[in-house]
Amino acid sequence: MPIFNLKSALAGLALAAAATTAQAEFPERDIEVIFPWPPGVTMTSSQVMAEAMSEELGVNVTVISTPGGTGVKAMETAMNRPADGYTIFDGWVAPMVVQSLLGNIDADHTAFTPLYALGAVPNSVIVRADDDRFPDFESLVQYMKDNPGDLRYTSGAYGNLPHVGLANMFKATDTVAQHVPYAGLEEALKDMRGGILDFMAGNPGFVRANSEHVRVLTALSDLQSVQDIFGGVPLIAESEAVDYPLTGLAPMGWSWYVVPNGTPEEHVEVLREAMAAALERPEVKGYFESIGRPLLGYPPEDYIETVDAVREQLSTATDAIEWEAEKLGSIQ
Repeated sequence: MPIFNLKSALAGLALAAAATTAQAEFPERDIEVIFPWPPGVTMTSSQVMAEAMSEELGVNVTVISTPGGTGVKAMETAMNRPADGYTIFDGWVAPMVVQSLLGNIDADHTAFTPLYALGAVPNSVIVRADDDRFPDFESLVQYMKDNPGDLRYTSGAYGNLPHVGLANMFKATDTVAQHVPYAGLEEALKDMRGGILDFMAGNPGFVRANSEHVRVLTALSDLQSVQDIFGGVPLIAESEAVDYPLTGLAPMGWSWYVVPNGTPEEHVEVLREAMAAALERPEVKGYFESIGRPLLGYPPEDYIETVDAVREQLSTATDAIEWEAEKLGSIQ
């Protein structure tokens, strides 16, 4: 007959109580959001979300800029952190999908457990406001047909999502231009205003902040909501000059707050509840609206299906960068 050991039972109850308390108290310390880009408007978006989550959780949620390798450095940093709920990755499409497809990181979105989608960043083709060579997108395409490889442009970093979007534009129109990498768009804009660059990619926040100096030729999208964000400019999907292959979220930058796989489920749920509440805050909605960045808010159950669909489109779209390089090499 088993003997009841009071001392062991009490010890077991104490351990269980301690574990329950530890779970109930999560988080007990500050949380870090690993952000893949340099400081700027996009980082501020993440900081707005982090601040709202801080208020929901009762601890500081700090955004840490970790640029490098078009998001690869930040993704690897997040993956190498303990899966304890104290590290969130602001998982952008560039490292999780594009760089994964390009073979620059041996991981993808399935290495993480989702919280909620944060926001999207549509892209556009912009020129200098007073550049009368290109009154519209079609004239830009025609110029590149007549003068292959003469124009210089930037998407920012080489191989980023805007670069993929523009390379697909070239491939679809059988045109090409010279890509010049830049660490930041502000420096690129100085060079475009000085005549060193002819056009560049621009997101709504950048366009609004520099409206006196730039003009949008087309938005790289097929969505009416994106057209509205850019103030009614033509969509590339509507142009007769190109049969643009990317649709939906595929040509956009977007991010999803995620945590490393293996994070305790109870910690994941606490973070999800905090982010869901933060997404509903008026100040969060107002900020994203003010910079022209759609606040997505897709729930965790949509993560795999949504990202897989984008990955499927981009699995062939990334080949356009290689096509661009070969095309440029053939005419030089």
